[in-house]
Amino acid sequence: MVIKTDLCAYTEYRIYPGHGEKFIAKDAKVHFFISAKADALFHQRIKPVKLRWTQAWRRMNKKGKVEEGGKKKTRKAQKFQKAIVGLSLDDLKKKKAQKPELRQAREAAAKEAKQRATQKKPAAKVAVPKGKADKGAKLPKGGGGPKAGKDFKGKK
Repeated sequence: MVIKTDLCAYTEYRIYPGHGEKFIAKDAKVHFFISAKADALFHQRIKPVKLRWTQAWRRMNKKGKVEEGGKKKTRKAQKFQKAIVGLSLDDLKKKKAQKPELRQAREAAAKEAKQRATQKKPAAKVAVPKGKADKGAKLPKGGGGPKAGKDFKGKK
């Protein structure tokens, strides 16, 4: 046998036949309340979320029903190789496949070439003494001309 139950509009508890109160608002909405307490609180406009004994509070604070799935599983990040600027993916894979001794020898040769290039560069530069700045250099904004204060007579 199935018993027809209603839900309380305030507490969300089940109301069995012969229990509770029915309230019909001016806009013809029907509200069922489990008790006079729920009815009174509804008419005082006290939010059910603020009362610990209501289902709304329990839902808001994640009490009661335990989720069957448990925690959501996070996916493990998959490793993905991208090409680097100046090296294609194929070149990168070839470099990784090389034996470590060959790779070290190649890197050492590249370092030597770099050192030779840097040794040639400083000789080409001519050192400019720091103390003697260019006389025709621009003055900083707002700091060059005469002050336009109280003594200034004329147009701006």
